[in-house]
Amino acid sequence: MTDLSQAIWRKALASYANGGCVEVAVNLGDVIAVRDSSRPGDGAHVVSRTAFDGLLADVKSGRFDI
Repeated sequence: MTDLSQAIWRKALASYANGGCVEVAVNLGDVIAVRDSSRPGDGAHVVSRTAFDGLLADVKSGRFDI
């Protein structure tokens, strides 16, 4: 289990005014943590930097309809 007590959370630039957005912590070494900012107590998804980089590349390329 990854210790998230030192995580520095950053909100997505495209967050909604009502608070429903994603927060990311990238200061955790070889992993990235992602959570719902409106429900931070529900935990976070923790993935490798490689997996997160792959997701970002797919999003930027238009692979997903978002």
